[in-house]
Amino acid sequence: MLRRSLAAVAALAVLTALSSTSAFAQGAKKLRIGVEGAYPPFSEVGADGKLKGFEIDLAYAYCKQMQRECELVQQEFDALIPALQSRKVDAIIASVSITDERKKSIAFSKPYLASPAAFIAKSGAAADVSPATLKGKKIGVQSATTFEKYVDALYKTSTVTRYQTQDQIYLELKAGRVDYTLVDKFAADAFLKTDAGKGLAFAGKDIDDEKFFGIGIGVGLRKAEAGTLGKAFDAAIDALNANGEYKKLSAKYFAYDVAPKKK
Repeated sequence: MLRRSLAAVAALAVLTALSSTSAFAQGAKKLRIGVEGAYPPFSEVGADGKLKGFEIDLAYAYCKQMQRECELVQQEFDALIPALQSRKVDAIIASVSITDERKKSIAFSKPYLASPAAFIAKSGAAADVSPATLKGKKIGVQSATTFEKYVDALYKTSTVTRYQTQDQIYLELKAGRVDYTLVDKFAADAFLKTDAGKGLAFAGKDIDDEKFFGIGIGVGLRKAEAGTLGKAFDAAIDALNANGEYKKLSAKYFAYDVAPKKK
């Protein structure tokens, strides 16, 4: 009986060790985060060729909180969800709004960021940006974004041109090849404060239509991993909000609160 008990204890010890090793290996597995790298101040490529920005900092901070090694995978925005679905990345941190349409194909963490949309035009342009006023005007939007969906739905009498990056649209706007662009207000605000943003300004009021822009911005995930990796991201988001790390990181880029408002 004693020998049997000792054998059972030994077997249990081995199983526990194997389980711990397996859990450690799983936790230590590199987490591939899809990012855009062309949407300052959230993500961009610096002069040294390295990715930087608020969401880049957040990605590393969330990985650290989850005790996971982080690998950033740069993709064009419209390629991010396909990359997630084809398992080229494990999660997306790239200002992806949580909308009902997107939730049909992917899952999301809880929101970690909230920003209204806003139109930008050359300084002195009409402040009224209603569809009737912008009839016949050229509007530039980044493809596969909520901004594209919004303009397509409401500005049917305007000419809508799609671009791969927002930086391209800013150049087209300054050159007069488009008249307006719809963009994330926080990203636009940072751009307008740079030398490149001179001569451009906000037009009209903030737009915060939940039908098109969702309930905030979250980490994009595969649906099958919503209950595992998704919960891990939720816990990391809560932890960084509670310990002040989120506020510290956001203060590097913004002079105002960018956290989602508690409902």
